Amino acid sequence: MIDTLYVERGIRQHSRSQAILQRFPAARVIEIGHYGELFNRHRQNFRLQKRRPALILARKQGRLVLPALTEYAIGGEHNHYFSHMLNCLYDCRYCFLQGMYRSAHYVLFVNFEDFARAIEQTLAAEPDENHYFFSGYDCDSLALEPVTGFVDYFLPLFRQHPNAWLELRSKSTQIRRLLESEPLERVVVAFSLSPENIVQALEHKTPSLDKRLAAIVKLQRQGWPIGLRFDPLIYHHDYQRHYQHLFQQVFNQVDPTRLHSVSLGNLRLPEDYFKQILRLYPDEALFAGPLCAHNGQVSYRRELEQEMLDFCMDALRQWVREEQLFPCQ
Repeated sequence: MIDTLYVERGIRQHSRSQAILQRFPAARVIEIGHYGELFNRHRQNFRLQKRRPALILARKQGRLVLPALTEYAIGGEHNHYFSHMLNCLYDCRYCFLQGMYRSAHYVLFVNFEDFARAIEQTLAAEPDENHYFFSGYDCDSLALEPVTGFVDYFLPLFRQHPNAWLELRSKSTQIRRLLESEPLERVVVAFSLSPENIVQALEHKTPSLDKRLAAIVKLQRQGWPIGLRFDPLIYHHDYQRHYQHLFQQVFNQVDPTRLHSVSLGNLRLPEDYFKQILRLYPDEALFAGPLCAHNGQVSYRRELEQEMLDFCMDALRQWVREEQLFPCQ
């Protein structure tokens, strides 16, 4: 899977770096000074690199915990995010990362200990308040778990802090470490779900809908809190029938009474990111749809956005309580 590893000199001897290097003994290893030298350089082709991305091992510096947008909240007032990785194993055509970054290489920040200190400092600033931390903004939280050991490291941390919540956002079926661990009610495993026709057309390299649902069922049976993320909603011919069928498939298997939250939101991209993605995929049918720019974002026309959101919200109310629903608008 990984045939080239770039390693910052300063973290070459870090125990996590050493473990990963041993995991890929046949990989070419190249030392670098700072990941930005490679990741941020000009004239890179994201689309070409995506065919064979390298893994960059680096140290995250600066602010490690950042405020999260309120539109992503799932019940908490204090919302934060942190990114132990940049970029994703999967290749979803609508993903904003391909417009945000010049490079498709994966960056793994191995200094988990510094993230932990930043999280604890955030909690200590308001110790009597609940804090929600989101880990899947700039990557898939679970997809590279066998390599990163992210869950192994952070579950014990969140067990220690009764006012700390963690969302693991994923399309992955890499759930073995969760199944081997005691469930924690403050760790929400949130799966992004789409109709199978959208999975096949736009969510390249991801597990099928059936495989994601099977993973959800296993986790739910063990007692893990589950979040469902119908985001982004993608407009297409007969979308109402496809989304209604998706919800029926989901709730034929998933127990809605034991869900933590359900969120949904329409396709939306910062205008600059959209332009970059369009340059990468000028023939992609998704971008020829009924999209328009407003307030620096590219999304569907306002009336279409509202129509889709209203339809899906009404459909979900057949199974989900109102207080479990979190529309992203």
